Amino acid sequence: MNQELAKALKLYATRSHQEFSHYLLGNSKDTLIALFADLLTMYINDKNSSSIREFLTVTIAGFEHSEGKIGFNGFKQNSIIGGKPIYCEAKPQNIHSTDFHKQKNKKKLNGGGNFTDYTWARFEKDKKENPYLLTSGFVDGKLLYILSFPFQTPTFLLFLEEQLQKHFPNGDEKNKYLRSCRFNYKNYLQDKSCRVIYLAENEVLEHFKAFFDRKFYTQLIEK
Repeated sequence: MNQELAKALKLYATRSHQEFSHYLLGNSKDTLIALFADLLTMYINDKNSSSIREFLTVTIAGFEHSEGKIGFNGFKQNSIIGGKPIYCEAKPQNIHSTDFHKQKNKKKLNGGGNFTDYTWARFEKDKKENPYLLTSGFVDGKLLYILSFPFQTPTFLLFLEEQLQKHFPNGDEKNKYLRSCRFNYKNYLQDKSCRVIYLAENEVLEHFKAFFDRKFYTQLIEK
């Protein structure tokens, strides 16, 4: 991704409109054309509607973004010489405020995510690799938080195992999958390994408080 575009995306998601506008006005016409062309290209070729939110989550957390759909979402080099890369898996949630206000049973930010088409084999692979899970929350594209915890977090592992055991009591079956293996903040937030990578300013969080699960919001700001 064009580095100027990457910076513009981060400013848009984390800073004020004034700061974002000031940054754009400080660029040349040619740079702005390049930014717009790159952004259009991303949308035209986008196979995953959350790709920009995924990119922001991964890079703000300090990882290099992997643009392919196969494998983990990001990586960074291990500080140990010769050590294998450290991987991450991003699970961004986004709420569209217009849809939210129309919903009878409102879906709120809860620090959650899911693994699609999950199996015991994939679970064992993920447990061995132990990527960092990066959960993030957006409202209308505004980034509000990023949390990080290792896949091997005991309470998280147990919750995934319970779902797999219920779906596959006798182990994996050919051509069968657990379509959605879900989790939320209850499965990892209180573990000592969980870290807050990014948290919006208090007044911003207060403004978007209605979009949060109430208990999650309380525990998040106390973390």
